[in-house]
Amino acid sequence: MTALHWDFGSAYDFFVSLFVIHHPDRFGLRPAWAAGVRSRFSLEERDFLEEAINFFPVPISWINQLPLEEKSTRNMLDSLASIPPEKRLISLYKSSQLTDEVLSTINHIQESQKISADDLEVLRTLFQHRTTPIKTRDVQKMAEVFLDPATFGERLLKVLQVYYQVFFAEEEERILPSLKEGLMIAQKQATIQPFPELLEDLSHGVKLENIALYKKITLTPSYWTSPLIFFNNPQPDELLVVFGCREENQNLVPGEYVPEMLVMSLKALADPTRLRILHYLNQGATTPSSLARRLRLRAPTVIHHLNTMRLAGLVQVTLTSNGERRYSLRQEAIEETYKQLNMVMNPEKK
Repeated sequence: MTALHWDFGSAYDFFVSLFVIHHPDRFGLRPAWAAGVRSRFSLEERDFLEEAINFFPVPISWINQLPLEEKSTRNMLDSLASIPPEKRLISLYKSSQLTDEVLSTINHIQESQKISADDLEVLRTLFQHRTTPIKTRDVQKMAEVFLDPATFGERLLKVLQVYYQVFFAEEEERILPSLKEGLMIAQKQATIQPFPELLEDLSHGVKLENIALYKKITLTPSYWTSPLIFFNNPQPDELLVVFGCREENQNLVPGEYVPEMLVMSLKALADPTRLRILHYLNQGATTPSSLARRLRLRAPTVIHHLNTMRLAGLVQVTLTSNGERRYSLRQEAIEETYKQLNMVMNPEKK
């Protein structure tokens, strides 16, 4: 039987937000606003982060294993500081990724002070489950870290401390009430919904096949993840899900009037190809390759459109046990878009 656990801590949003401001397009965040946040770093810090973010993990498994009292951002940074500098980066990867071959390769790079093509291929396995494939130059940059891991570890801690000081300390205060409310709402939902339905609601349309095979599932709320999720398997029979808890009428950018989910939905719908895709998805679940054949488009083009609609919450994605993704229409999201548009146009009718 699957045991459902809950976790809580602003440290999750600390790392998620750092990832989002470097990939604003993936989360529907205005690029100019994200650039404004990044501009609070010095040029040297900015360059360091822009390189590191491509191989640096969002370390949800590492945060999850911390004691609850250490999951506030300040305490998490203290925990990170207690790790020897040369071990900081590798500590943030989940243990199941660090195979004997990976660890042996890292040691070989450190001892020989050389990087071979075979070394790069082994390190690439750390990223084999990423949605967006890692580029060879980013694997190379990571390998170069292991030539002098202590220096990287010191720079990493310093830049994370700067990020907390110049942005996230204030942001943490702003989002904490929403995180607490999101946790309470999800826990209440869990008492009346089967877990597959609960996950689909919390994730805005993600279904996992064979979910009953997990012995332990841990859920934790995040403001910055919305409407997407971060998830991984700390152990083969465990699932950790960081779900978005930001309400439809709340925005990442403080002070915005129009709900950003409405804007993303309208942008997603204002494209003839995406409307055709929605038409086919309304007929039943299908794969990107099948859609590509029907639309006579390249599969990467179709995936780009599906990602746009997934970000807007318009489609449901089922992750199969063999890694395939099947998409279908979320009819309730179409209805919610109309409802939100009506509320913006006629606020007195709320």
